[in-house]
Amino acid sequence: MNIFKRLFRIGQAEIHAAVDKMEDPIKMTEQGLRELRSDLAEATEAYAKVKALAIRTENNQLQCQQESRSYAEKAILIMQKAQSGQVDMVKAEELAREALSLHKKLYIESEDLGQQLTVLQQSSREMLRNTEILKENREKWEKELRTLKARVKVSKATEQVNKQLAQVDSNGIISMLERMKSKVEDQEALVKAYGEVYRENSQKAELNSLLKNDSLSIEKDLQAIKEKLGIS
Repeated sequence: MNIFKRLFRIGQAEIHAAVDKMEDPIKMTEQGLRELRSDLAEATEAYAKVKALAIRTENNQLQCQQESRSYAEKAILIMQKAQSGQVDMVKAEELAREALSLHKKLYIESEDLGQQLTVLQQSSREMLRNTEILKENREKWEKELRTLKARVKVSKATEQVNKQLAQVDSNGIISMLERMKSKVEDQEALVKAYGEVYRENSQKAELNSLLKNDSLSIEKDLQAIKEKLGIS
């Protein structure tokens, strides 16, 4: 008895409990499907044999019916010939009795074959119906198995991602980012300070240059005044 036959013998809640206890539901389901395919092959073969036997029985019944009618017709024909004087009456009656005996024997045999045929045809119909149910269940379970495999793959992938996320030290990463941010801000402040120092130095140099130029001009003006006044 395969796994599906066993599962069908217990209730829905017990089915879930049995599945939960399986070490690998997919492998168990695949094994069950292999057994189901084997059962389906055996059922198909058995149906074919019963169907063939029904056909042979029906052919035998038709043959018995034909032979039975033939012997009945022969009995009548013999008596007709005896009536017309073609055959001795005593001999004709003997042959007619033998023909009627065979007619009755074949008639009874055809009736027995008819009963057998009825049983075989009923069995054939039931086996065909059961075979179709097995086919439908196989297709349904194979489809469900494909869906289950896909869900398992997604579940495993999701589990792996969640596991990796769970192993990530969020606080450590945030702390590291904060330190990097602080370091970058310090670097930016240093660059800004260097720029300001550079600008201050440039301004002082420019001012000194201007003041230097003004001093020379003043000296020239003073010298001109002294020369105009005759001061050596």
